[in-house]
Amino acid sequence: MPAGGVSAEDIEYVNTHRPIRTETGYATWYTAYRGRKAANGQIFDDRALTAAHRTLPMGSLIVVTNMKTGQTSAMRITDRGPFVDGRILDLTIASAKATGVYRVGLAQVRIDVYETPKPIDTGGRWCVQIGAFHREREAHKLKDQLQHKYPDANVIEFPGEDSYWVRIRPPGDNRQQAESIAQRLRPQEGEAFLTRLD
Repeated sequence: MPAGGVSAEDIEYVNTHRPIRTETGYATWYTAYRGRKAANGQIFDDRALTAAHRTLPMGSLIVVTNMKTGQTSAMRITDRGPFVDGRILDLTIASAKATGVYRVGLAQVRIDVYETPKPIDTGGRWCVQIGAFHREREAHKLKDQLQHKYPDANVIEFPGEDSYWVRIRPPGDNRQQAESIAQRLRPQEGEAFLTRLD
């Protein structure tokens, strides 16, 4: 990925092509502690035009438009999230400033997808992410319960920012199985989010 998230070639591509998919919803912005790696394995950079999305393939080229102000910016998907119901995109500080989301904190946006390194609707590595728990003990407890319920799945717990999460990875990281698990989870087990890993 180029420094800054997008390159001159990316801008040229956006200007000469039509989007392959569009979705609308609420975006917010986030920051991470120094040295943290984003889901794509690179060090998170507040100054890069990048964003987090739960299901678009990692490295996807998107254009985000603020529906209220019309401000727009191209960026790349480099992280996973937001793991909050009703939100579809987490922006870096640079991306939030470029799209007019930084000051308001939450805004309705349109996401136009221009390019994805992998197919959107087929293949991929999928899981269900559940949380967020304020105590590590609660995450461990749920992990143990889910391990009994889904013995074929890889169930892990891991720390997030100020919280703990549990992730269920079905055999082969299969999307249909992940969707089935997400639908069967009960509300008391936590808020479940279908998430693509790759």
